[in-house]
Amino acid sequence: MTELATMDFHPQPRAGEAKPWAFPAPERTALANGLTVLHCHRPGQQVVAVEILLDAPLDAEPANLDGVATIMARAFSEGTDKHSAEDFAAELERCGATLDAHADHPGVRLSLEVPASRLSKGLGLLADALRAPAFADSEIERLVRNRLDEIPHELANPSRRAAKELSKELFPATARMSRPRQGTAETVEKIDSAAVRAFYEKHVRPATATAVVVGDLTGVDLEALLGDTLGAWTGSSAQPRPVPPVTADDTGRVVIVDRPGAVQTQLLIGRIGADRHDRVWPAQVLGTYCLGGTLTSRLDRVLREEKGYTYGVRAFGQVLRSAPDGSGAAMLAISGSVDTPNTGPALDDLWKVLRTLAAEGLTDAERDVAVQNLVGVAPLKFETAAAVAGTLADQVEQHLPDDFQATLYQQLAATGTVEATAAAVNAFPVDRLVTVLVGDAAQIKEPVEALGIGEVKVVSAE
Repeated sequence: MTELATMDFHPQPRAGEAKPWAFPAPERTALANGLTVLHCHRPGQQVVAVEILLDAPLDAEPANLDGVATIMARAFSEGTDKHSAEDFAAELERCGATLDAHADHPGVRLSLEVPASRLSKGLGLLADALRAPAFADSEIERLVRNRLDEIPHELANPSRRAAKELSKELFPATARMSRPRQGTAETVEKIDSAAVRAFYEKHVRPATATAVVVGDLTGVDLEALLGDTLGAWTGSSAQPRPVPPVTADDTGRVVIVDRPGAVQTQLLIGRIGADRHDRVWPAQVLGTYCLGGTLTSRLDRVLREEKGYTYGVRAFGQVLRSAPDGSGAAMLAISGSVDTPNTGPALDDLWKVLRTLAAEGLTDAERDVAVQNLVGVAPLKFETAAAVAGTLADQVEQHLPDDFQATLYQQLAATGTVEATAAAVNAFPVDRLVTVLVGDAAQIKEPVEALGIGEVKVVSAE
């Protein structure tokens, strides 16, 4: 009889003692040119992240030139007074840096990531882009053509088309929020280099801008470095623009964007709710997460696991624009897609989930899982310098205190089940939701009308 060999196993590793964690606190300074600076030393983060926030909101765009802020943002990396577009791209690549920019309702944001060892070079290129962008006719024309080419693809994308329609439905036609962030074909085709430069000269200046710098700053004289780079950027002084109030019509109704022959229906159900200045925000975040923030949420449990209507449905809150006087707002929405024949039944069950939530509330178990997921993942979520810089920039953009994110996690952990339930019910009242469906109207209109969730109208997908 053969004797079995024995094995010696390595001792099983044991978890170390948990270390306390809090969202990093930035330090604030200001340059002589008026630029506000937030910086945060993160040992070991050898890729430094820099965010520049410009007070150039979409509602500042001239009439009939929607999209000029987006074209300007994209043009910042297309050459300066020192480098052509090709040379500028080569210089960024040479120092291992990336530079991105985008425009949104609060303003224009530039994002630079660069190795700490090349920080001086990266900041110099960023400063040149802000100080003296070329805005060459040929580059602006190319960017406009690129943007015009993107628009048909966006209209063909069901989720993008639904978002466009929801904004159009919720906000008055005179409000910039009712129209696509990056402009329409009719407005973008009117943009030229003169329009871009005029928008730049009117709204881009260091006195109303903020720079956020996060990464391993060991041995870096940041004050001197910023002074030599971003400090060379000059401009007139100006007061920040007033923030107009957000108004919206959330009367319960359904809009079907007709896509004949579509095998799926894209759902987007939304309204406007409290932003981060409202004390209900932590409870709203928690309640919304319980409703549809993850695969274990109520909506997914019913519509995906039990009924098999969809691959996933999500509920979320997205700040559109924030102001300390309460005039800001967040988009509260539920999104997903279902197969065409089950559009009516899926919406019926979705409304049943909302009514059950109002009648019975969340469970303590749901609340506990949500807190663990939201708070427990924070140290991993903010592992990179870019994640920290982006969140600090969000706080500046939304006029929040520097300790907002750190305080939010404490508030989430302290929020009870009853509070989370009330916030979720108030966020998604069954009779005050605008529902956009992108799908085959001939198949889905009648079953949707039978649900009685609001007046149903059909619009063309064009």
